[in-house]
Amino acid sequence: MTHAPAAIAALADELSSLDLEARLQRVARFAGRKVFTTSLGIEDQIITAAIARSGTAGSIEIVTLDTGRLFDETRALIDETERRFALAIERYRPAPIDIETYTARYGLNGFYDSVEARHACCDIRKLRPLSLALDRAEIWITGVRRGQSGARAETPLVEWDAQRGLLKVNPLADVTLDAINAYAARHDVPLNPLHARGYPSIGCEPCTRAIKSGEPERAGRWWWEQDQTRECGLHVKEAASPITPISSPKVQVPAT
Repeated sequence: MTHAPAAIAALADELSSLDLEARLQRVARFAGRKVFTTSLGIEDQIITAAIARSGTAGSIEIVTLDTGRLFDETRALIDETERRFALAIERYRPAPIDIETYTARYGLNGFYDSVEARHACCDIRKLRPLSLALDRAEIWITGVRRGQSGARAETPLVEWDAQRGLLKVNPLADVTLDAINAYAARHDVPLNPLHARGYPSIGCEPCTRAIKSGEPERAGRWWWEQDQTRECGLHVKEAASPITPISSPKVQVPAT
């Protein structure tokens, strides 16, 4: 797949008219390694379900970043999801030496003390394992959605990730949370029980809290920091060069 702006815009336009499963089938036809990274949140769970339902599990690898600080509920959901859809989710973990080095410098929970320490923790537990997961990949599929936060409001369906040198596909970018909930209910998709306890966005246990009424979906992530655009670094504008998406209506996901 070329990363020429015109080609990426054309693919985004094509995907905008398809439902989720058809979007995945279209992406699966590209040559090269295709990787879907799941954090086991509701968006990622319906993509996993759609991969299983669309017959693309043989073409799209499913991986997760097991940071070592996940909720017990999230770890249990990995196993449940594999059983439910009869597929494998490959775990990528931080290097023990990196954790030892971090702990010696900042302390195990030093991420509460400074933004620098928190970014360093995300680097060793998420970014470095992600680099291994995406090694030699041509396409990276994510569950990023525009409605998740202001920082993600302009997420395109397709973008060229210049830093990683691959095509990044966000098949739920234009999908509403209501539509995602409906898809999950329709297909009995296994969900993290933390969602029902006020956690719309779930990351590492010490860095995630339930949100309060009226707060944005990702307000519970790194809540002690003041920067409203806070991210872990996996999905940031500096890491990718998005193509302005061709205008398309909000889709009520996949009616399949």
